[in-house]
Amino acid sequence: MEIHQIRYFLAVCEALNFTRAAEACNVSQPALTRAIKALEEELGGELLRRERNLTHLTELGRLVREPLVRALEETERTKKEAKAYLNLADAPLKLGVMCTIGPTRLMGILGHLHRAFPGIQLHLHEGTPPDLVEDLARGEIELAVLASPDPLPDRFDILPLYRERFVLAFPPGHRFEHTGAVRLEDMAGENYLLRLDCEFKDVIREMREARGIEINIRFQSEREDWIQSMVMAGMGCAFMPEFMPMIPGLPTRPVAEPRLEREVALAMVAGRRFSPAVKAFVSLAAKFRAGEGAKAG
Repeated sequence: MEIHQIRYFLAVCEALNFTRAAEACNVSQPALTRAIKALEEELGGELLRRERNLTHLTELGRLVREPLVRALEETERTKKEAKAYLNLADAPLKLGVMCTIGPTRLMGILGHLHRAFPGIQLHLHEGTPPDLVEDLARGEIELAVLASPDPLPDRFDILPLYRERFVLAFPPGHRFEHTGAVRLEDMAGENYLLRLDCEFKDVIREMREARGIEINIRFQSEREDWIQSMVMAGMGCAFMPEFMPMIPGLPTRPVAEPRLEREVALAMVAGRRFSPAVKAFVSLAAKFRAGEGAKAG
């Protein structure tokens, strides 16, 4: 059963005239007649009966008319949705973002994506690196912006976006205000607030222990706003990425010795077939990598 056969049959049902139906469908009358004849053969009976100048539906024609109307409407709706999807109109994009990554450096990509493809529906999903990797593997998200001190498994492709150094946040009036940068040794004896969602917390601990540097961990939390508020209240210091959102007035200094930084990258499942929306985002990310996104932002 061909779609054009259904369309021609319904046109005759509407006009009750083969000539006018052919004109409405922009085909010749013989072509329309052959199509309806083929439809009748497939359904096993006569659908239309012509008696001189009068055309009317048979019992079988009346029986199948409404189902064929619904079938044609559903087909047209599906074609419309598919076209909109391929043209990035109302196209969903599920993007995972690591919870410690701020929006500043990504706004160039997202802003350009919105201007170029305003129909894309962006769904942001926040999580830790292990959670995002698992969600990627299961297909719950399509892309993930993350940073990891350890290489991801081979089944994932990585597109580096930018590098970001770590800074030390400290209370206003602290002695670190008079320095241009902070060495890890300078943290000896300091009160420290541990960010539990920091993917580099174990790296920092191992570096500190290797140098024999003792600190006083006074508080630990997954909540970045709590950690920063406690720093501002004078309760201790905390390492954090340079571009993550920070409360106004929070003093920071870069970590100089040893230099501590992370690479923020776009992760995707290798070999997976991507939607047009995902392809558009990856293409823009490739153009905006290595600092171009920050300039655009």
